[in-house]
Amino acid sequence: ERDLSCHQHLEAPQFRRLQGLQEHTCAAGGCGGTLLQCVFHVPLEERKYKDMNQFGEGEQAKICLDIMQKTGAHLELSLAKDQGLSIMVSGKLEAVMKARKEIVARLQTQASATVAIPKEHHRFVIGKNGEKLQDLELKTATKIQIPRPDDPSNQIKITGTKEGIEKARHEILLISAEQVLQGWDSTCLGLPIKQLLKFSVFQANSFTVSSVSAPSWLHRFIIGKKGQNLAKITQQMPKVHIEFTEGEDKITLEGPTEDVNVAQEQIEVMVKDLINRMDYAEINVDHKFHRHLIGKNGANINRIKDLYKVSVRIPPDNEKSNLIRIEGDPQGVQQAKKELLELASRMENERTKDLIIEQKFHRTIIGQKGERIREIREKFPEVIINFPDPAHKSDIVQLRGPKNEVEKCTKYMQKMVADLVENSFSISVPIFKQFHKNIIGKGGANIKKIREESNTKIDLPAENSNSETIVITGKRANCEAARHRILAIQKELANITEVEVSIPSKLHNSLIGAKGRFIRSIMEECGGVHIHFPTEGSGSDTVTIRGPAQDVEKAKKQLLHLAEEKQTKSYTVDLRAKPEYHKFLIGKGGGNIRKVRDNTGARIIFPTSEDKDQELITIMGTEEAVKEAQKELEALIKNLDNVVEDSMVVDPKHHRHFVIRRGQVLREIADEYGGVMVSFPRSGTQSDKVTLKGAKDCVEAAKKRIQEIIEDLVSQVTIECTIPQKFHRSIMGPKGSRIQQITRDYGVQIKFPDREENPALQENGEEGGEGKDADPSSPKKCDIIIISGRREKCEAAKEALQALVPVTTEVEVPFDLHRYIIGQKGSGIRKMMDEFEVNIQVPAPELQSDIITITGLAANLDRAKAGLLERVKELQAEQEDRALRSFKLTVTVDPKYHPKIIGRKGAVITQIRTEHEVNIQFPDKDDESQDQITITGYEKNAEAARDAIMKIVGELEQMVSEDVTLDHRVHARIIGARGKAIRKIMDEFKVDIRFPQSGAPDPNCVTVTGLPENVEEAIDHILNLEEEYVSVWHICMGAYKDFLNHRAECLRDLCVIFSTTASENLILMQVAVSPHLQLSLRPQAARTGPTV
Repeated sequence: ERDLSCHQHLEAPQFRRLQGLQEHTCAAGGCGGTLLQCVFHVPLEERKYKDMNQFGEGEQAKICLDIMQKTGAHLELSLAKDQGLSIMVSGKLEAVMKARKEIVARLQTQASATVAIPKEHHRFVIGKNGEKLQDLELKTATKIQIPRPDDPSNQIKITGTKEGIEKARHEILLISAEQVLQGWDSTCLGLPIKQLLKFSVFQANSFTVSSVSAPSWLHRFIIGKKGQNLAKITQQMPKVHIEFTEGEDKITLEGPTEDVNVAQEQIEVMVKDLINRMDYAEINVDHKFHRHLIGKNGANINRIKDLYKVSVRIPPDNEKSNLIRIEGDPQGVQQAKKELLELASRMENERTKDLIIEQKFHRTIIGQKGERIREIREKFPEVIINFPDPAHKSDIVQLRGPKNEVEKCTKYMQKMVADLVENSFSISVPIFKQFHKNIIGKGGANIKKIREESNTKIDLPAENSNSETIVITGKRANCEAARHRILAIQKELANITEVEVSIPSKLHNSLIGAKGRFIRSIMEECGGVHIHFPTEGSGSDTVTIRGPAQDVEKAKKQLLHLAEEKQTKSYTVDLRAKPEYHKFLIGKGGGNIRKVRDNTGARIIFPTSEDKDQELITIMGTEEAVKEAQKELEALIKNLDNVVEDSMVVDPKHHRHFVIRRGQVLREIADEYGGVMVSFPRSGTQSDKVTLKGAKDCVEAAKKRIQEIIEDLVSQVTIECTIPQKFHRSIMGPKGSRIQQITRDYGVQIKFPDREENPALQENGEEGGEGKDADPSSPKKCDIIIISGRREKCEAAKEALQALVPVTTEVEVPFDLHRYIIGQKGSGIRKMMDEFEVNIQVPAPELQSDIITITGLAANLDRAKAGLLERVKELQAEQEDRALRSFKLTVTVDPKYHPKIIGRKGAVITQIRTEHEVNIQFPDKDDESQDQITITGYEKNAEAARDAIMKIVGELEQMVSEDVTLDHRVHARIIGARGKAIRKIMDEFKVDIRFPQSGAPDPNCVTVTGLPENVEEAIDHILNLEEEYVSVWHICMGAYKDFLNHRAECLRDLCVIFSTTASENLILMQVAVSPHLQLSLRPQAARTGPTV
């Protein structure tokens, strides 16, 4: 019975045999389980993969990754000194057990053994639904094979490591013995009961369970990093199982008795050593401050850990726990505890402030890749700045930190926002599209200069955009300056005028119209002038019109007429017409609509491409005029709605002209004449019938236009225009714009010859198609431009082409002015070339030539030449002015007066320089003539400056200097804080007072300089002050001696003395008469005199 009770006592721990097990609560929220750390050791002789060169890679690494994926446990491998493999497994209990089984099966060599128990006991080993067998296999990391029920064998096969097999065999025998004892029937095994018990007890006694007392907080230090400490023990005694349980101050050991005893001794030594040299402390800090203690990316807490060599355990957020535990060296623990408590205390004194910043500025404050906000955070490291999520559309930026730092950060950010608001002022400047390139300048030189000098952001519309508006952003004053400069460029380039018209502000909205429709129609009709209305709510009646003088006058009349109509009786009607009819209704060059307007006096507004409703036509004016115009337009629209089909005969030889370039000519006819459909017969057929379908009037107009084109084709001629090839690129213009314009204007076709790659060889006649017999006077093929069209139009186009040929003229400019014409880094010459659209060539300096060459269009040459000569005049005038300003005058003045002429911080000399616009140069220390002062400027100004200097010298020469003996103890009192008192005296008496420097032979000698009468008055004043201060000194000394004798009684008398005798000028006096006492006299606001 004693043996059986012992056996039952040993059975309980067998369910939790894990080598190096540490259990702790899961920190992750919602895991619902316990996380375990377990170290397994695989001896070298049992390792399946023994290649030392492939540790951490190859098949072994793949197996570990596969085990982690299958089980969800985390594995860390390390190699022991004996080349055994230590594997640290962490995760939930079930995952660790499964991982252990996989490790044993796949990384450790396998052995097998059998154990025989009665057949009827097999089912107890299997358990309900095989659960007991599965649990046994997990705990022992073995594979257990039990014979089937119909198999008569009682042998159970166990496969695994030697250690696992031994454990599994032991467990199976215990299960069988338990069944024997419960049934108390020896026949079950066919053995005597005593023999069975001896066998069972022998198996049980081969394992011992022991425990070591160790505080739970030391467990992880005993295990060591990645289980290194524990691995040293398990490598020596692989059969010992060591169990750590969270919250319990003990470590449980199981295994062979001898091994357990050795392991126990080693762990006890380790525990004793850790207790002697380690300590822990626990502090309570509100969990809301924990993340601030940790810092960004753990910066704060890692610094404390590294600095004090301690471990700090802060609970996760989901636990809402306030307890922080510090473990490590006793001194380090105390220092870390002190710093953490100080940090927590500081955080408790923190404040949170909400700063209202418009969300549109948030991105700017944060900066690209967070650069600007990083600078702010570095400047105020103790302040946490949180911006709202952009999706929340919130303007609140939260600051948190120490009160003073938060206030400083608030002021800094408010100033930044104020600067952003100031710099975000925006102004739109309408500039005619043709002048944008001049504003940009060559290579962007002009616009870059304006941006830099005005410190603004200037955005121009894209080339393919119809917009003419240039947007300037920055400070208001800077924007206005940039606007003025841009407008000045436009004004210089064209005959641009600006007029102001007074129109009552109440009419402005009606004149502008919905989305600016009305005012836009006036601007387009008057040559694209710019009409600017004042901002709504300003109360201003002034409307500005800017553009070419003639167009401005026309727009002014229309605007005033429209305003008058609005004031008297304005009537509006809307009509609807298909967008394709609009061009036909307007007519070529606006002829049709102008006719309606002239007949009726009404204004007709068509939608622009930007309007949503493309069918809406608005008629404005008097009721009578509007109705009449409406009637005419409705009749036109009705005719357009009357779709007819007609045909005409066109010679097939002309068909190609209409259908080439994907039917460009036909598309133009359709756009021009209300969307009429023109169908030519298919190519290859000999039909000459062309079909037209559309509104009757449109069809008739389209037929007429086709007939005109055919007449042009019939009368078409081809002429040649000879222009040297070197000018072809210039004639074409950017992207062929000039040639396209001539083609449109004259209705001709222009073809340029192929470019000749090597004209020199052609000229010499060595190569080329023309050969040696070519007439040298005849033009070369590469110079001949072909023009096709009506003869008169071809001739006009030829003249236009020849007008585009650049010509060259020479202007004589003095060589010494060339560098000023070129300007800094060529800015001056570039500006002139951009302004006059010419090329200006200045000769190289080594040529010393006065001739400047101008090349460009004939129309531009005269302007450029005049501009260059005007610039020469300006430069010559500047040269003359520089010569006048170079007049020099020398004044002889005794060097002792120089400091007085210069004045305090150069105040006197600066005033003379500014007042007379001259430069005054004093001699350097190394100059021989130390008494010479040089004045440079206009002759008249230089003489006036000289007189001013000599006047000062005359006053200085009348001055006298007197020395006065003044007790050095009162010098500081007379000088005052930062010299304030002595400056007041010097200003009052108009004298200069100099006190002796430290170490002077006579420390009491003070020098007073000035006019004789002023010097005397100043000396009397400072002597009076000395007498007053010295008398106070003696009173203090006597009072102090009495004070030492009578203390409180004398203190009362001392107060009375100072209240009645002390000077009003006594602001602060400290009498240090003893190393143990300092007596201070300060004025008190509530009393008439100072008190102690």
